[in-house]
Amino acid sequence: MLNKVALHTLGCKLNFAETSTIGNQFLSNGYKVVDFKEEADIYVFNTCTVTESAEKECRQLVRRVLRKNPNAYVIITGCYAQLRPEDLANIDGVDAVLGSNEKFNLFTIINDFEKNKPTCVHVSSTDDLKDFGIAYSTDADSRTRAYLKIQDGCDYKCTFCTIPLARGGSRSMYVNDAVEKFEKLVNNGYKEIILTGVNVGDYGKSANSNLYNLLNQLILVDGEYRIRISSIEPNLLSEDILELVASSNKLCKHFHIPLQSGSPRVLRAMQRRYTVEEYESLIVRSKDKIENLSIGVDVIVGFPGEQEEDFIATHNFLRDLPVSYLHVFSYSERPNTPAATLHGKIKAEERKRRSNILRILSEKKRNEFYRSMIGKKLEILFESEDRDGKMNGFSSNYVKILSDVKSDLINSLTEVNITGLQNSSCTGKLVATNNSVELFC
Repeated sequence: MLNKVALHTLGCKLNFAETSTIGNQFLSNGYKVVDFKEEADIYVFNTCTVTESAEKECRQLVRRVLRKNPNAYVIITGCYAQLRPEDLANIDGVDAVLGSNEKFNLFTIINDFEKNKPTCVHVSSTDDLKDFGIAYSTDADSRTRAYLKIQDGCDYKCTFCTIPLARGGSRSMYVNDAVEKFEKLVNNGYKEIILTGVNVGDYGKSANSNLYNLLNQLILVDGEYRIRISSIEPNLLSEDILELVASSNKLCKHFHIPLQSGSPRVLRAMQRRYTVEEYESLIVRSKDKIENLSIGVDVIVGFPGEQEEDFIATHNFLRDLPVSYLHVFSYSERPNTPAATLHGKIKAEERKRRSNILRILSEKKRNEFYRSMIGKKLEILFESEDRDGKMNGFSSNYVKILSDVKSDLINSLTEVNITGLQNSSCTGKLVATNNSVELFC
């Protein structure tokens, strides 16, 4: 009997929440979910199509698991499956390809997991993507952090992005459903719950609400927890949300705010919904309102037509902004996007050079931010032991901590005084006991 299933997620935190929900469906049907590194009878890949490398990784992983177990039943779902199902169906050994609207109906579509049948392909049009598809993780990070999907799809038309093609228009979980699922995660012992979506700040469409109202409802739930917003567009981070984060200890002092380019010309070509000046104003206001706030930034280099002066403008803009770290992406041509047809393609080696420069800048920004935390008291959520006998933790403002294992601190919100940096590490003292602990950033 086929009874062991392994699941693998490529891409964003939203995908992690959805993968967990698919895993729970297997559990409900009597299957055993095993670690992806183990040999399994069934493999499920929840895919990403934001970059070419994500698609390449998916293909490589499929071939790898089939070398491990040639008789394994292989299912591919998610954004890559939605956009190019034929490409995936043509990979030797792939048994089923399910689109975005089908991923949660796996057991309805597939009658059995018998291999060597014609590839099962079920992908409906994005015009049919009307259902929200409730998803939340119940096994993330050893029961310390969990992901709650509150929004899906996107109505924006950024010229480089395939997500609207893969996930359809913006839609949201109803407030009552969101509160119910949130309470369940809190009652199950999760101390940090990450609100995820394609465009989280657009929450409220089809739910007759907005993100500010939802946050106000969630922070009323009883229990010890904190809420982190996974990512939010700059034009959707309202003054009301800033004020709420500043005033509530239930909301993490951390935003991830995509910029994509610091060049006004490139930003317009990307069809982003803000100007460089508006972005800068938001960052400055946010830092002024919220103490110890950490801000992460998405940035794309090598967009078609990005001249050296555009890249320098982006670098200098980010250098001078009070942000904490960068997520740097080399532009990747995506089929059926307007940007893929633009002139002025940047060579791959030049994209790589620009990426490396910004990654170095990111390390400098992160180090500066960590140094600014010396003498501060941070609340750390410690996670489970890793393979090297260490345990990880994150502060509310997303300072990553690595410590020697202290089992009584795992899955607890622990106050730590940060006392210094040594060899890229933090040292600190537990506030409650004043015992010295080694923490590594």
